[in-house]
Amino acid sequence: MNNSRAKNLWLLIIPALLFLAAAVCAQGYITKVEDSGFEKHTRPAVSFAHDAHNEAAGIESCNTCHHMYEDGKLQDQASIGMECSSCHLDGYSGRLELIRVYHLQCKSCHLDQKAGPVQCAQCHRKEE
Repeated sequence: MNNSRAKNLWLLIIPALLFLAAAVCAQGYITKVEDSGFEKHTRPAVSFAHDAHNEAAGIESCNTCHHMYEDGKLQDQASIGMECSSCHLDGYSGRLELIRVYHLQCKSCHLDQKAGPVQCAQCHRKEE
């Protein structure tokens, strides 16, 4: 490969890598679990420090929480940057289905691991 081609290749690779790094690092700024599928809240949004949670829980794979299914099979890729409602709001009961999958994902993991909050007010705390 000549020098000019190699330089042009790096000019494409570097911005792509920066874009991917920004997407992954952006998760660290998440402080609440929010989803546009909830126009009105019946309880306050859940406070959630993404990176601190994953570090404390020992979660290394994004796919642990950000799952992606195709034809009923779990895929290797993760649904990073997607709201749960982008897949789960289409369920038969709409908003109630979305609430159910959030609780299924978070609460059932807390119960399985015997760690983390499982009661309503432990997650849905009023802002002080």
